[in-house]
Amino acid sequence: MGYNFHKASVLIVEDNVPMIELIKSVVETFGFQDIYTAHDGNEGFETFCRHSPDLVISDWMMKPTNGIEMAYKIRQDSKSPNKFVPIILLTGFSQKQRVIEARDTGITEFIVKPFKASDLYKRIENIVESPRSFIESSDFFGPDRRRTKRDDFRGPFKREQDEVKKTATLKKEDAAYKKLIKKDSDLEKKKDPLTIEFIETDKDD
Repeated sequence: MGYNFHKASVLIVEDNVPMIELIKSVVETFGFQDIYTAHDGNEGFETFCRHSPDLVISDWMMKPTNGIEMAYKIRQDSKSPNKFVPIILLTGFSQKQRVIEARDTGITEFIVKPFKASDLYKRIENIVESPRSFIESSDFFGPDRRRTKRDDFRGPFKREQDEVKKTATLKKEDAAYKKLIKKDSDLEKKKDPLTIEFIETDKDD
């Protein structure tokens, strides 16, 4: 691990206390010292506004406000102190439509449970090494949903009327996310002892 995050702060939003403590212990090993916690999206947004952390790690399924709803407020609400903060979403959902929903809300990185500590570190490392430009439109604000860019791109895909070509472009984006999800979901089969796994009997994710 080549980074020292002792000057960075992180907010963990999760409604399961043992999972909060588990993630907290993991980010402490990364070097984070200023660690804030919250138990649902409402509390998470309030804590975010109060402390303006450098990173947000959030579960998806929480009540009364879930991680997606919180992420939308972070990106869109006028009270948000930093609309550009990286947001890593943790979830048991791996269906493509769920990934697209997260992406279109402005989520920076997406991790499917169970996951390894090294996978979380890689997501944080990716945020540092390859930050994505932010895009603002009438219905979206967040990291560029395209994973890669070509400086020599001269194609016609920037026009809204190019629906077929836009669809083809989105399929390529979705394929990249699908590949990422497959990598993480394979961890469950390996049953690696370092895998962060928590059996929750009363939650959908």
